[in-house]
Amino acid sequence: MTQLQQRRLILVSNRLPFQLLEKNGKVSLKESDGGLVSALKSFSEREEASNLFNEKWWVGSADFPQARWDKFTAKSKVKHAFEISPIFIDTKVYNKYYNGFCNATLWPLFHYFPSFVEYDENTFKAYEEVNRTFADKLAEMLRPGDILWIHDYQLFLLPQMVRERFPDATIGFFLHIPFPTFEIFRLLHRPWKEKIIRGLLGADLIGFHTNEYVQHFLKTVRMVLGFDHEFRVVNADNRLIKADLFPLGIDVQRFSTASNLPEVIEQKEQISKNFEGKKIIFSVDRLDYTKGVTHRLAGFERFLELHPEWREKVVFVMVVVPSRQIISKYNERRKLIEEQVGRINGKYSTLQWQPVLYRYSHLSFAELCALYQASDTGLITPLRDGMNLVAKEYVASRADQSGVLILSELAGAASEMGEAILVNPVDKEEVAQAILTSLNMSPADQKANMVQLQKRLLDYDVTHWVNDFLRQLDDTKQQQIAQQTRFVTRAVEEHLVHDFREASSRHLFLDYDGTLVPFSKFPRGAVPNKDVIKVLESLSNQEKNEVTLISGRDSETLENWFKDLPVNIVAEHGASMRSRNGEWRQEASLDQSWKPMIRPTMDLFAQRSPGSFVEEKRHTLAWHYRNVDAELGFTRSREMLDNLFHLVRNGQLQVIDGNKVIEVRIAGVDKGTAAKRILEEKPYDFVMAIGDDKTDEDMFKALAERAVTVKVGGGNTSAQYNIASQQQVIQLLNKLMK
Repeated sequence: MTQLQQRRLILVSNRLPFQLLEKNGKVSLKESDGGLVSALKSFSEREEASNLFNEKWWVGSADFPQARWDKFTAKSKVKHAFEISPIFIDTKVYNKYYNGFCNATLWPLFHYFPSFVEYDENTFKAYEEVNRTFADKLAEMLRPGDILWIHDYQLFLLPQMVRERFPDATIGFFLHIPFPTFEIFRLLHRPWKEKIIRGLLGADLIGFHTNEYVQHFLKTVRMVLGFDHEFRVVNADNRLIKADLFPLGIDVQRFSTASNLPEVIEQKEQISKNFEGKKIIFSVDRLDYTKGVTHRLAGFERFLELHPEWREKVVFVMVVVPSRQIISKYNERRKLIEEQVGRINGKYSTLQWQPVLYRYSHLSFAELCALYQASDTGLITPLRDGMNLVAKEYVASRADQSGVLILSELAGAASEMGEAILVNPVDKEEVAQAILTSLNMSPADQKANMVQLQKRLLDYDVTHWVNDFLRQLDDTKQQQIAQQTRFVTRAVEEHLVHDFREASSRHLFLDYDGTLVPFSKFPRGAVPNKDVIKVLESLSNQEKNEVTLISGRDSETLENWFKDLPVNIVAEHGASMRSRNGEWRQEASLDQSWKPMIRPTMDLFAQRSPGSFVEEKRHTLAWHYRNVDAELGFTRSREMLDNLFHLVRNGQLQVIDGNKVIEVRIAGVDKGTAAKRILEEKPYDFVMAIGDDKTDEDMFKALAERAVTVKVGGGNTSAQYNIASQQQVIQLLNKLMK
């Protein structure tokens, strides 16, 4: 990463990494204890961070008034690993933004609690306003070469707002909560979801905790805006954007060495003394309905009910950390938890024993580590969680490699921590059984599991996480630059003309619609004009030249238009072929029995989308929606793709999402295969292939080693070059002809 040296890292999150508290006229700084803060603070304090960046800034909203900030900074410099740039936002606006749209709309929806979601246009306007305020602040700060790293769901709109002002900026975005399935995401109002996705696509690299979240995001991009993806790369507005998984790590060393701290040793000994002779189950969570605390209690209660022999031999130490107390749902949750704890203790307590030890407060680092180390079982069972660093901290704290982790299979961390006991958090029978298994697990099995879990944590700790993200961000930027330099400039054009002129034998593969002629309202209307006929005739009549028209159109139409030209014709992407002045050859062996399975789906969508129609060719079915209202056509096309992908899964069919058309054809019949077959008949000194659609990508890939490949229009492509428009294709062909 030497190319990143001496650059500024500007990290942006909703809040600053600390609070300023004022008491008796004195202002004091209190570090925040969130997962993002602890992870990035750990990274920034390492020597490696200083080697990569000469400056590190943290931009975030302040939860204290500017007067308090001015009072504090007037007396002393803020001692922090980052330079701090606070944003002061009007309290009423911030409340609508944060407690409104962020945590009453986005948070419940993204955690699969749609019944909790509030839909309020005023809170979304506040959300836009705050994101714009952040963009204004960054506009004052950004310099060429800066790396901007934006974090989390509170700032979904910010990447695009910055991109509009700084088109060449390097922008990364990381989401710390789950990204839901499209079926959940689509519940947002249409303008909201479009702005959110466009906002995210302003970034160069978008990071998620798990592959599942990446796939949900990519499908949502396709369904909401129509941008498809390949190898986790989206091409939007002629700019490639990458989405990938980066499971957030922790500072493993900090937790693994905490067992040597005197204050931790003292507290651990006190805990062991207080619960002497008893097994300890421990959990700690923020107060939140997504954490599954009431379900966890139900599982523990079921365990006590099923296994009376464990009563008075086990204690459940449960800590709930205060959070978002201004939101009513959270206060309701606290009341439910406390009622449930009271009922369980009332039902099972004896004079010598209380099954649940409940605490509603913050924990110091020493207290937390002492509980991690003293407990026999870590019970971490959220209903949904982007990652869950508590599970990783528990494992990292087990210096003696004892203990058992019970983890919800719905936490992001579950995909990395297969040696834990994974449970369905809402199934109290399963949770009860997992508790029994953990308490009976042999020391040898505990150690074997912990060794594997700890190795994985060390292999991808917080420093690896940061480095991995920044490396891929830099790589993505380089790919964008490479893509931008691939357009056919005057110099490239002169080079191509020179190579064409010097070659003794040449072959041109030319797509038809969108390449030789512009798209038409109806396919039958895209008749070749005299300029196209003239250039094709001139090229094909030259002795050194061979011209192949390679199209998705049917053979009858192409024969009718070009029967008098000495050109090869490939129809339906390779299902039918005609050599110059020869006879048509059909792929007779192609199975057509699939059409009755696919046709009803296309007919249904044609009925539901006025202006669309189904075209049946010999080997292909195509649904055209160029004449449908843009918004309706786009929505229906995404729905149809989803339907077709399910229909053809594991079959021998291929679904092509073309330019205002969706086609289904037999897999293996494509332009690439057809072009290679033609080139096998005779060697050529110069080969060029030009096309504009996804169907042409097969040709570009197949001819990569043998031809100059050109895509019409921008976007991600396997072609060597891009050319701006269909009109420029005709101009290039005329220059070759002359």
